[in-house]
Amino acid sequence: MEERAAALTGAPVRAARRVGGGDISAAHRLELGDGRRVFAKTRDRAPADFFAAEAHGLRLLAGTGTAPVPAVLGEEPGLILLEWIEPGPATPAQAERLGRDLAALHATPAAAYGTPWPAYIGSLPLPSPQTAPAAPAPAEPPPEHAAHTPASPDDWPGFYAEHRLLPFLRLATDNAALTPADTRAVERLCAVIDQVTGPPQPPAVIHGDLWSGNVQWAAGGRAHLIDPAAQGGHPEVDLAFLELFGCPQLGRLLGAYKEVRPLPGRRGRVPLYQLHHLLVHAALFGAGYGAQCGAAARAALEGADR
Repeated sequence: MEERAAALTGAPVRAARRVGGGDISAAHRLELGDGRRVFAKTRDRAPADFFAAEAHGLRLLAGTGTAPVPAVLGEEPGLILLEWIEPGPATPAQAERLGRDLAALHATPAAAYGTPWPAYIGSLPLPSPQTAPAAPAPAEPPPEHAAHTPASPDDWPGFYAEHRLLPFLRLATDNAALTPADTRAVERLCAVIDQVTGPPQPPAVIHGDLWSGNVQWAAGGRAHLIDPAAQGGHPEVDLAFLELFGCPQLGRLLGAYKEVRPLPGRRGRVPLYQLHHLLVHAALFGAGYGAQCGAAARAALEGADR
């Protein structure tokens, strides 16, 4: 790793130590000979485009000029080097600024839903119409849902069902993570998806994997977004995922967001927009998340019935 990092940065590595990362990659802090500190992630046997996807996502977010992200210093198969962001406490001021930054990010139009590059969420391929050959897909989608195949870049309900719910439902059920009853609940939801997704939403730039661990609270500065699955999507997906596992200063963050970008009726759509990430977790980690998938689908269906 040190030799590859030196080649990518143009400076020798004086020291390297392991730091906390995630479940997918190994994380390190590097001290370079020119005084820079660098965050390095490695993953053995990663797909060749795995870290290229992260780099694309970080550059997409950076290009909006809204929420700050670490600069990409270099990437190649199995390795990505990023600007080191010194961690700090989650302060009310940082949370309020992050809420406003997210509101500005979500006001940024995207060309279409999904990504034009092969993307990932965790270790799983993240399908898009533009990269369909590389995407996981259900072998036989439920017949009653066939009408929801996306027909235009602005068909959010169809995109969400076909590319964010059903592929990961298939992976999770193949992994025996969902009971048949919970699987049927998700399939029923997909069949009426256009009744529950809320007001029409054109593609917006979103982080795409915004749980609290992907917010880097910084020492003496603004909170940064890290580890994105950045894409064209729906802003409520980011907000719902922030709430799924809890986030420091969440009330301050959401309050500041709503001052800039109110979202009437969002509370009732939270289970719907948490379902994608619950299915991803069920596919990756098994039955511990299966019941939550069924409960979220039923809660979203109750919204359709009202």
